[in-house]
This record gives sequence, C-alpha cells and structure tokens, in this order.
Amino acid sequence: MIEPLGRGESARYAPYDWTLRAFGPPRALPPAPVVLVEGVGAGRRELRPHLAALLWMELGARESWARGRRRDGEAQREFWDGWTEAERAHFAGDPSRPHADLMVRATPEGYEVLPGPASPLRPGPHGPDSHAR
Repeated sequence: MIEPLGRGESARYAPYDWTLRAFGPPRALPPAPVVLVEGVGAGRRELRPHLAALLWMELGARESWARGRRRDGEAQREFWDGWTEAERAHFAGDPSRPHADLMVRATPEGYEVLPGPASPLRPGPHGPDSHAR
C-alpha cells in the first residue's frame, strides 16, 4: 500500500522473487522526500493518483525483452517466454505511456529526457486535470 507514504507514514510492500515466482515477506518502507517506484506496473491505474510524476522508458518491446533475456540468462528462459505475452496484456488493459510526464530515451551517449504525452510542457490540454492520474 502506497497511501501511508502520502501521510508521511511508513508503508509496507512485498518484494517479488523472480526466481521463486512468488512474493516474499512484507517489508517496511519508511517515508522519504522521494520514493522511486519502478517496474512495469509502476504506472498502473491504481498507483497514478499517488505519483508526483510518471517517467516512461521509451524502448521497443523486442529490444527490452532481448535485454532482459541477456541479463537473466538461460535460467530465466521459461519466465521470459511467458513474460512477453503477460506484458502485452498488461499494457493493453492498463497503458502507462499515455500518462507519462517524462519520456526517457537511450542515446549513443547516454539518455535524453523529453516531455511525455501527459506533460504540461507539451502543447495542448495536458496535466493532472486532463486525464486519469
């Protein structure tokens, strides 16, 4: 639950063990001036109202999945075979990209950060009152 952080209180979360394919025991997460929530589900519908900003890493699905496979090796091959379809289904039902305040893109020299589709820096009706956040 993320709500306690907004009140300056500790929250609890259960880290996911990718090897065991199960959530581990809950851990305390103390409040802090900045809490970074990362991962595929970080911009999901239930979390968006609690986020100060949503960043989207702009990387094609094939490249992203290839990076994951290289990182995780043969031991996680079966996981990745199922993950690609699960990720497609997740974003089809609850897309995060349209709600991104900032877009992060890889460049040959590092990364660039650009206004995202929901950024108030983009022309047109954007910002917190123009979409579900």
